[in-house]
Amino acid sequence: MSSIIHMATPWHKNDYLTLPNEDAVANALRGLNIPPGDYMLPHAASMDEMKSEAFKEKMNKGPVFMATFMPAGTMNMGQTMGIWFVYSLVVSAIAAYVAHKALPWGTGYGGVFRIVGVVGFCCYGMALAQFSIWYKRNWMTTARSMVDSLIYGALMAGTFGWLWPK
Repeated sequence: MSSIIHMATPWHKNDYLTLPNEDAVANALRGLNIPPGDYMLPHAASMDEMKSEAFKEKMNKGPVFMATFMPAGTMNMGQTMGIWFVYSLVVSAIAAYVAHKALPWGTGYGGVFRIVGVVGFCCYGMALAQFSIWYKRNWMTTARSMVDSLIYGALMAGTFGWLWPK
């Protein structure tokens, strides 16, 4: 479902904006050889530094951003899809554990769907809001991803409800 949502629909096409003068920004950053990782600009090494006038001036002057730098080259979709698959198995295992502990054998489709759906949605989606709260990620991007999480949770819940022992 994730592949269909991301590749066959325009649902996420506006998640990322294009930088003004993208080529100039890329050329300026390329020369810095920034290693892959998560960065913040400006960055304070301590709470005391964050309170300093020099840091406050940097914040007011801008630019202020958080960015993830990835290795140059094409993304290895096979590896990424493999990691996503393992992640989905872990979410399913968590949902199976909760359902096994919360529901007796023979629970009907609706009861299984409700428990597994909530667990699935929470696992896939609830932590996404933290990125909008703390890192100022666009709330619409987060909302779209949370709707995706609701779909993933519902599909998982439907599968569990269908296969739950009678």
